[in-house]
Amino acid sequence: MTVVFAITFALLGLAGLMILLRLVRGPRTLDRILAVDVLVVLIVAGTSVGMAMSLRGIYIALLVAVALLGFVGSISVVRLVERREEYR
Repeated sequence: MTVVFAITFALLGLAGLMILLRLVRGPRTLDRILAVDVLVVLIVAGTSVGMAMSLRGIYIALLVAVALLGFVGSISVVRLVERREEYR
């Protein structure tokens, strides 16, 4: 089972590197916002895999809070950018 966890962490790390590249190179603001949202999801997924590996579920409430905060933050920023571009 540790091989599965190692592969999962490797794939999450690779996805994180690709998302960081998109965050730096994103041509538009909305690309960067989406990259930050996906980065939050990757952090939640990595923490979830770590919890499964250690067989301890003590951070479940924290994961739900971080996921909700990331979702609400992304929606708020997208609405703000949309309004700003509407007035141009």
